[in-house]
Amino acid sequence: MKKICSWLIVPLLFIALQTSIAQPNLFSLDGLSLSGACGRRPTNRPAAQWEATRSRILAAMEEVMGPLPDATKKVTPAFQLLREESVGNVRRLLIAYVSEKDDRVPAYLLMPRDLSGPVPAILCLHQTTKTGKGEPAGVSGLANLHYALELANRGYVTLVPDYPNFGDYEYDPYPHGYQSATMKGIWNHIAAIDLLQSLSEVDPLRVGCIGHSLGGHNSLFVSAFDRRIKAVVSSCGFNSFFKYNGGDLTGWSHRGYMPRIAHLFDKDPAKMPFDFSDVLTAIAPRAVFINAPLRDDNFQVSGVYDCVNAVKPVYALFQASDKLVMVNPDTGHDFPPEIRDAAYQFLDEELKGTQVEP
Repeated sequence: MKKICSWLIVPLLFIALQTSIAQPNLFSLDGLSLSGACGRRPTNRPAAQWEATRSRILAAMEEVMGPLPDATKKVTPAFQLLREESVGNVRRLLIAYVSEKDDRVPAYLLMPRDLSGPVPAILCLHQTTKTGKGEPAGVSGLANLHYALELANRGYVTLVPDYPNFGDYEYDPYPHGYQSATMKGIWNHIAAIDLLQSLSEVDPLRVGCIGHSLGGHNSLFVSAFDRRIKAVVSSCGFNSFFKYNGGDLTGWSHRGYMPRIAHLFDKDPAKMPFDFSDVLTAIAPRAVFINAPLRDDNFQVSGVYDCVNAVKPVYALFQASDKLVMVNPDTGHDFPPEIRDAAYQFLDEELKGTQVEP
């Protein structure tokens, strides 16, 4: 990532906050020193400690989101082709894929026409917009958020599912046993990875994820639970719960997200069992690119710094500091062209390199 960072220094404004974080990681890293480790692989004892820490973080997330379904809910990857169209050199397929018994998720699957063999794939998650999957796929919406189409033009297979009750996907997760729409989204996105890995056009070891706003935090959530995702890009997707809307978590607690935040944790950041620093910790040491604009009115940038500064020691323990990248354009809640270019270069380096760890 040295090339990206040096390229970004001139056109972008970076800030360094000297204040301490509002609250440190909720899960201690004591005893996780990786001295003597080889590369990014800790020695056996620290590895076991690390797995225990990661498991505790995921359990804390499940306290808020409800439990991740177990393997009995898994289905064989399959999809129905509803329509196909050409967009330049890209095939854009409207599909419905199976996420669990009796549920089909509407999605766009985009493929370059000139594929010469299995290529990396990117799960692309949309923002809060009625059109849902149509925006990243380039069908409608803001040009700055057509990242699934742009990545397909860059040589990736991309998949853009609708989040529950967006686009063409009308689904109430609560009668089906889910405790949050967030967890249903995570499950659908895990099934999307299953589908991508089943395609002959996809290299199953080279899978990434990208999203903006709603998609920005959903990309982190699924990456925390699913290690098959090797690189993730989160644009305008989060900050510390303590600095979200002055610490009022009402926006996170409705039925489209996680109602337990209201029912069990009183919309109070101090009562929450996890924060986004912990989500990032669960993803470590995999590659994370964060777009956190200086004037984002949804996620105050100082709260993003709080989370990133808290997780930097984790990446340092794994000798993977270069895998955690944040950029701070002087703009609002947006994913501007120069930042997308940097994010795509980041994905290229992580997913198109000569070696990808299984």
